[in-house]
Amino acid sequence: MKQLKRLSDIAQVIREQGKKKLAVAYAQDPNTIESIDMAVKEGIVDAYMIGDKERIIATAKEKSIDPESFNIVHVPDELESAREAVRMVRSGEADVLMKGLVSTDKYLKSILDKEKGLLPPGNVLSHVCVVDIPKYHKLIFLADTAVIPFPDLSQKIAMLNYTIATAHKFGVEMPKAALLTATEKVNSKFQATIDASIICKMADRGQIKGAIVDGPMDLFLACDPASVEIKGIESPVAGDADILIFPTIEASNLFYKGVMLFAGGELAGLLQGTTHPVIVTSRSESTMSKYYSIAAGCLTT
Repeated sequence: MKQLKRLSDIAQVIREQGKKKLAVAYAQDPNTIESIDMAVKEGIVDAYMIGDKERIIATAKEKSIDPESFNIVHVPDELESAREAVRMVRSGEADVLMKGLVSTDKYLKSILDKEKGLLPPGNVLSHVCVVDIPKYHKLIFLADTAVIPFPDLSQKIAMLNYTIATAHKFGVEMPKAALLTATEKVNSKFQATIDASIICKMADRGQIKGAIVDGPMDLFLACDPASVEIKGIESPVAGDADILIFPTIEASNLFYKGVMLFAGGELAGLLQGTTHPVIVTSRSESTMSKYYSIAAGCLTT
C-alpha cells in the first residue's frame, strides 16, 4: 500500500478494502455522534449504536442527524452497554470499538475483563496517536499519550512495537523512530536516556524489527533538518522521524494537545495491545479528530 501522508487519505483506502462495523458503547453522546455520522456518510463504517434507544434518537435529531442511518441496539444501562459493545467486537459482529457517553472506568473495565474483554493476558495496554501537522511533511506516530504515566523499559519497548505496527498499516514500510529525551547524550541522571540507548542496542541486534531506531534525541533533532545540520550529529532518523516515543505521558500529552491548539493539527488515537482497535477520545477533541480515529480504527483491523 502507498504510504499515507495525511489523515484525509485514509477514507479512500478503507472504501477500497470494504467498510467496517463500528460498535459504540453508550452511544447517546452528543460529543461523538457527528463524527460517527460523518464516517457512515463517507461509507467507511456501519455504526451499531448501543445504549438507550430513545436518547440515541433524540441526540441524533438534536444534531440534525437521521437516526435511521444507524443500527440502534437498545441496552439502556451504562455498564451493560459497554459490555455488549465489547461482546460484539470480541465475537466478530463488529470490527472496531468506540467509547460513547460511558464513563472511562466502566469502558476500561469491560475491555480489561479477563474472561470477556479484549486485552490478551500479558499484553501491555498503551495509546498510540497518529498526528497530522500541516507544517510537517508526513504523519507522525506518538506513544504513549493517554495510558502509561511513567513507562519503564519493557513498556517503552511495547510502545515502540505498537507504533511500528501502526505505521506499517499506514504504508510506512520502514518507519524512522526517535526515542525522545531532553538531550541527545546518555546521562546516568536521566533514566530515559539510558532506556533509549538500551532499546537502540536491541534494535541493532534485531530484537526490534520493522523500523530504524535511534536515540536518545530531543524533538528538534528528531524532526528538524536545520537543527541536525547545526548540531552536526549523524543519524538515520534525525530530521525525518515518523515515530516519536516520549519518556512520560506528561510530555506526550502536552505535545499533541499543543500541536492541535497552536499548529492546526488533527489526530487519530487508538488503544493498543487489544485484540481489536479500541477508540477513546477526549471531549475536547474536534469532530474531525474523532472521525479520523474511527478511520484509523478501520484501517488497522
